[in-house]
Amino acid sequence: MPVQSLQNTDVIVPQHTPHPLLPFLQSQSQTTLTRLYQRPSSCLSIFRLLGPIERQLIMNLLWLESALSVATISAWVLPEGKDAYDSALAVMTGLHIAQNSAVKLALNPTFKSSLRQAITGGGSTGSFGVPTDKDGKRQSANIENLDAYALERWETILHYMVSSGQGQNPTKPSQGVLYLLQRSGLMNNAHGPALQITSSGFQFLLHSPHDQLWNLLLQYLHMAEERQMDLVEVLSFLFMLSTMDLGREYSTEPLSETQKAMLEDLRDYGLVWQRKTSSKRFSPTRLATTLTSSSPPLPSSHSTGGSHTADGTGAVALSSGAAQQGFIVLETNYRIYAYTDNPLQTAVLNLFITMKYRFPNLVVGMLTRESVRKALGNGISADQIISYLTTHAHPQMRKNNPLLPVTVQDQIRLWELERNRLKSAEGYLYKDFASQADYEYVLAYAKQLDVVLWENAAKRCFFGTLEGHANVRGFIERRTGSV
Repeated sequence: MPVQSLQNTDVIVPQHTPHPLLPFLQSQSQTTLTRLYQRPSSCLSIFRLLGPIERQLIMNLLWLESALSVATISAWVLPEGKDAYDSALAVMTGLHIAQNSAVKLALNPTFKSSLRQAITGGGSTGSFGVPTDKDGKRQSANIENLDAYALERWETILHYMVSSGQGQNPTKPSQGVLYLLQRSGLMNNAHGPALQITSSGFQFLLHSPHDQLWNLLLQYLHMAEERQMDLVEVLSFLFMLSTMDLGREYSTEPLSETQKAMLEDLRDYGLVWQRKTSSKRFSPTRLATTLTSSSPPLPSSHSTGGSHTADGTGAVALSSGAAQQGFIVLETNYRIYAYTDNPLQTAVLNLFITMKYRFPNLVVGMLTRESVRKALGNGISADQIISYLTTHAHPQMRKNNPLLPVTVQDQIRLWELERNRLKSAEGYLYKDFASQADYEYVLAYAKQLDVVLWENAAKRCFFGTLEGHANVRGFIERRTGSV
């Protein structure tokens, strides 16, 4: 039975993209991961994040009481699936899920015990949260209210990213969110006191809401030590949230002090809802309960224009629905028609086009030299602008080949080249050589080190990088001393 299943899985393995959290977990010590694996909810969440071959290997080993010989497992794998199998095994050993040796393969006992408990439902550790009884005095938040709350918090973050520093006054997120955006490189204040979106920030908008959320959470995890937070407690709480039921309330009593402190941050991100900050109960939103699943993290919302369906973040992030239901039409005369009434989409377009008209369900603008150069000045590249227009192209545009007019793509890149004609670099100018032979000898050595940025044979001088100066200087001194 395992033979057939593992062989069939090999066909789809190359298309599996590793989850961005896995490299972070692999960088942790075995002690940290063993502590994490003591919680059944953490083991179940990590199991969900793994690829199909890793999951199948775990399930084949989970219910065995003794280790399995490597030769037996190798018999399950076809020759063409050997690389995929080796890669899966490397992931499992990197996460200390599998105890690999040249002879036998077995699961980490702690991981095995906790995952068994998660699947069978045994134990009473509260790893999956402690639900509270209904409060007869106050009505708990229903799923619709939780979705609306999560959507409002997440849109506030995205809207601030695209509107801050653009002459608008968007709603400002909490200081914790602003600090996280700066630390993750999505925004900076390089052009003045106001924070502005960076090139990385614009690329962030091109990702799905799920990837966006994990992008911020990974930075949050990196900051855990600086804030003297227990990383295991932080990770286990995120995994706990991902296994909770949407629409239920849970008690804060069993949470550790670190996890209680996290509630304030997670409220700002829209992952949890509390009636008030001192409340003894909380409800996870859809953003939290889908952290380790493939379900969309935000509900779909329909544009009032009627012809376009936006994703949960107003289609600024590219979910599969947004990619299929584009809203932008680009003409060869650089005019853009955007069939949307979503302020977030309009704010993103305003980063690189000049607005002309706005109607209830239509925005008309132009790609101009000034508007594109303004975007370039904010760190947005020509390729990112083209990628955004391509991904959000209207279904009618997708009938074209090529999808975007070539003349427009070329002009956007030419405007970028205008701005990048000169490049500055720190370094040293080497001149006043005693003879042409000395100049050529030192120049040849510098070229071997690949540190030459510019040369002028007529004037016997060249410019080298800052990093290569010590080697070039030492070479000149040795040559001068030997003469």
